[in-house]
Amino acid sequence: MIFLDHQFRQALPIIDKIKEAGFEAYFVGGSVRDTLLKKTINDVDIATSAKPDEIKLIFQKTIDVGIEHGTVMVLWKDESYEITTFRTESTYQDFRRPDNVEFVRSLKEDLKRRDFTINALAMDRDGKIIDYFDGQNDLENKIIKAVGIPEERFFEDALRMMRGVRFVSQLDFDMDSKTELAIQKNHSLLEKIAVERIQVEFIKLLLGSGRKKALALFIQTNLFRYCPGLKLHKKELEELAKLDCVIDNRIIAWTLLIHYLNIPTEEAELFLREWKCSKKEINLVKSALFALRHRLKNNFNRQVLYQVGLQIALDVETMMECLGRPVDFDSIHSIYEELPIYSKKEIKINGNDLKEVLNRKPGKWLGDLMIEIEMAILVGDILNEKQAIFDWVSLYYEEKD
Repeated sequence: MIFLDHQFRQALPIIDKIKEAGFEAYFVGGSVRDTLLKKTINDVDIATSAKPDEIKLIFQKTIDVGIEHGTVMVLWKDESYEITTFRTESTYQDFRRPDNVEFVRSLKEDLKRRDFTINALAMDRDGKIIDYFDGQNDLENKIIKAVGIPEERFFEDALRMMRGVRFVSQLDFDMDSKTELAIQKNHSLLEKIAVERIQVEFIKLLLGSGRKKALALFIQTNLFRYCPGLKLHKKELEELAKLDCVIDNRIIAWTLLIHYLNIPTEEAELFLREWKCSKKEINLVKSALFALRHRLKNNFNRQVLYQVGLQIALDVETMMECLGRPVDFDSIHSIYEELPIYSKKEIKINGNDLKEVLNRKPGKWLGDLMIEIEMAILVGDILNEKQAIFDWVSLYYEEKD
């Protein structure tokens, strides 16, 4: 029996109400796996023999989040729980979605369609583990193994090949030889999968503690050939795989990848767009890439720290450590704390002030002058005080004339 942590205990009324209505209900999937691994769980999934319309009769507040696939969200005491009906799936013509879904009453039939044995585990309300496919043994031996015949699982959803390699990284496990062979044989199926789905798995791979072995597997099985911008970079990926350090956020992961691929700074945005990254993330990575390439040649100065911000600078210093270069986190903090301003908004004058004091109509000159003032304050040529700035502007125009 497993001791149930608070998230499972909070969900017990859901399980109990389903059982009271005459149906089976179990905790399934990643939450059960992570509990056995003594890892923190984020949420719990529940599988049941009750069909979606039966779940909607049992609970007052529900949302149809994926009812065609058997999933109903139950709202219960300020929490929400996804309840999915036991199901089997037919053939997969496009290697990512079943042609049709059939609801069943058998837990074993439901677990049989799952990707890996360590994810095909269920747990009842008392903490008893139901394990039809020897998943607990694979957890103990730290093995990622497909449920049943690996090729069948990958033909059902080709993304499972990436998920398998991602789990190698995330859990620092090894891959079962038959499962690896099936990925090697069917790697080209990955081209059927949307980039957005591949990206989720790839970034988790880069952030995992077993990244080195997972990247090696990613390369050996040729999955990399079907990822945006990676097909011609086998050697560069092999070099990245040698990095022996923790990568703890997405910005560092993308920046180091682009650095190792030797992608020019001006082409980084196109690369990240192909990976379907958000505009915000693209801008942060571009900033980090600029800062890293500066830092590889020079120490940080006021201008660069002001431009990229403290967090990006600290991320870059972490990358320098990854690359085996000397680092100085204290210096970054010191320089940043000494900055006279941290954004344009902190400048004590604005464009209207300049128009009045210079008695000039607005134009391109105004934006250019504000940039000059910003840089002069930053390097310490003038104090960030209204009169000091006006005096500097007057002198600036005298010298120009």
